[in-house]
Amino acid sequence: MRHNLSDLREVIKDRRSIKPENFKPRKVLKDQISEILSNARWAPTHGMTEPWHFVVFQEGATKSLGEFMANAYKDRTSEEDFLQIKYDKFVNRPQLSSVIIAVCMKRQKSEKIPEIEEIEAVACAVQNMHLTATAYGLGGYWSSGEISYSNEMKRFLNLKDKDKCLGLFYIGYPSINWPNGYRKPLEYKTEWRTK
Repeated sequence: MRHNLSDLREVIKDRRSIKPENFKPRKVLKDQISEILSNARWAPTHGMTEPWHFVVFQEGATKSLGEFMANAYKDRTSEEDFLQIKYDKFVNRPQLSSVIIAVCMKRQKSEKIPEIEEIEAVACAVQNMHLTATAYGLGGYWSSGEISYSNEMKRFLNLKDKDKCLGLFYIGYPSINWPNGYRKPLEYKTEWRTK
């Protein structure tokens, strides 16, 4: 065996989504962020396109991100559908996190590789990020939604027309006990064929 399978299995099974509302104010170190991003680069990528692109928000930039998202929500929402609590969440949530990484897919110019495969490669990169954060004992939370996928967000992140923002990955030290997890047994999710 090339690696310790039990350690790998434990990190995979221990990965949890921990929301920024459950983060301590303690700052994540730059070396940790660099390692998280470095490991993201080792995700599988069809045609070796490496379609991932990351924008890291820290310190005052988290406040700017929150204000941008809140204003984008307000601009996109009718008066009757507008919820102040949702607006406030957009403003405040980013400031609860030590670091936020906008997870983007930069579209290959030739478009030889199907877009879905580029998106899947970036999703694999996020899993690598999340597993690395877990190994450090850091909470991670991949958030997406209408604002993340919007043209306004593309402009905010300086993305081109065919590029996509696939969400925001929040990282911080948990203020709660590490959550327990559960998955259905394998037989509920697997079909074995021999003929």
